[in-house]
Amino acid sequence: MPSLSVPGWTLHFEITDLVPPWRETPETIVFHHGLGASAATWAGWLPVLAGRYRIVRFDMRGHGRSVAGGGGEFTLADLTRDLFAVADAAGCERFHAVGESMGGTIALNAAVQQPRRLRTLTVSNGAHLGASIRSVLDWDAIVAERGMAGWSAHMMERRFFPGAIPQAMWRWYEREQARASPQVLLSALRLLVGADLSGSLGGVALPVLLLHPDSSPFIPVATMADLQARLPNARLRVFAHARHGLPFSHARACAEELLRFLEATEA
Repeated sequence: MPSLSVPGWTLHFEITDLVPPWRETPETIVFHHGLGASAATWAGWLPVLAGRYRIVRFDMRGHGRSVAGGGGEFTLADLTRDLFAVADAAGCERFHAVGESMGGTIALNAAVQQPRRLRTLTVSNGAHLGASIRSVLDWDAIVAERGMAGWSAHMMERRFFPGAIPQAMWRWYEREQARASPQVLLSALRLLVGADLSGSLGGVALPVLLLHPDSSPFIPVATMADLQARLPNARLRVFAHARHGLPFSHARACAEELLRFLEATEA
């Protein structure tokens, strides 16, 4: 797994290229996960997409194998630059961006800041307005009292309905969340809650796909409907009986929706 250096951090990323050689100049999808997750969260999307597109996944700061090389405070602009740095390291001048939860907010900000770099944008259970995000103000206390393992256990029922995923997947996700840096988690959460991209969205003219669960305890469907209304060229798909772990619990269905969306934009 290659890596690159950004101020204070080493970011690990992975390129999956299974595109047949007769498909000349394949396009690339860059995936950005959310808080507590990692690049491996997207594994279930690969069987649908990897034969058509180069896939780039990375661990955001303080998650997975992306570790501090000095650490320090960071901003939403810094996290957005990380996304472009990974794309640059993977040789992508233009790419399809897919982000979930906070990764979706970061990808949305990337579209605002450098729209010409993105071919399309897909946001899964992410928000443009941090003040609309619910049920996160207790994270500081949970981490302080119960540690990251306790926070991860607290999060699981908010990500998945009982029985939504096999037990092996449940246990893996719970362990993966617990590995995240608590300092990064809480710092990034403050950035997320304070984010407001509402006034900048009218200039995002590229095609946008919004994927959202019907039962997220953090981001109501109405917030995504508002996001869709603010974007000139967006479509919204709401998944039934899904919570905030939508890209993991409904990986294949989400990937198939993305594939249809990308094929339509290429037509």
